[in-house]
Amino acid sequence: MVSNDNVRIFSGLSNPKLVTEVAEFLGVPEGKIFHNSFSDGELYCRIEESVRGRDTFIIQPTCAPVNENLMRLLIVIDALKRASAASITAVVPYFGYSRQEKKSIGREPITAKLVANLITVAGAGRVMSVDMHDPAIQGFFDIPVDHLSAERILSNHFQKRDLRNTVVVSPDTGGVLRSRHFANRLKLPLAIIDKRRPEANQAVVMNVIGDVSGRDAIIFDDIIDTGGTLVKVAEALISKGAKRISACCSHAVLSGESSAKISNSAVTEIITTNSIPIPEDKRKACRLEVLSLAPLIGEAISRIFQKKSVSELFS
Repeated sequence: MVSNDNVRIFSGLSNPKLVTEVAEFLGVPEGKIFHNSFSDGELYCRIEESVRGRDTFIIQPTCAPVNENLMRLLIVIDALKRASAASITAVVPYFGYSRQEKKSIGREPITAKLVANLITVAGAGRVMSVDMHDPAIQGFFDIPVDHLSAERILSNHFQKRDLRNTVVVSPDTGGVLRSRHFANRLKLPLAIIDKRRPEANQAVVMNVIGDVSGRDAIIFDDIIDTGGTLVKVAEALISKGAKRISACCSHAVLSGESSAKISNSAVTEIITTNSIPIPEDKRKACRLEVLSLAPLIGEAISRIFQKKSVSELFS
């Protein structure tokens, strides 16, 4: 879709398959870049072609190992800036540290803001991300941010099914707006889980708000990490008479013992995107179906390069 030689797509190594898919969608070759590291762990990269005067895009979700992938993103941005690229867009499908976007108790950092500063100071002129944990994180940047949503891709998947006896479930009150948009797309009712989180990665379900009895449920969230919340929500829904439990998320982090938790739970499937590379063993254990973000990211890149509206993608 972009045949102009002035566009280059570079990989930061955290999700090379997604980079290849985006480049193929756009019809442009992947940028030539060499990645390495020193014996003490310091990261190194070198741009192996001229980018002077070109519009460049570095695709690098900051997933695990989060700190290494974040640092690699920063050094690639710096390399492109020093190579006189006309523009540098950091495409971060999964924005690591997005869950540290506010102070919940005293003397905590707001690490999402720190990461925003790092990306800006490194030399990025624009950021593109998909379903940040809180859309307000866009305001942490002093450069333009294109905040894409996987909602259309995920909802299109479910629209192929018989949804006459289905309800969308928000796993917490903080995700109600996001889940309501999803439910409206599918023309389905919404149920809400009232929960509290005594500490990070721990959740306690307090109540189920809405009618789920005798219905199939789609738990809709932005991130599935340890799987603890998902499993507890599924148990609460089953106790209220729900039938088949599906889960749907933009980012399947699946850290720690999540695979074991989910594989032994009432969740029958998880529909997610390839914002984060997911090993085959986790795909099987968690009954994952992975949808590609390449058309969404590729179309957004094309619109940025051609100076067209990106917001029209969500009309």
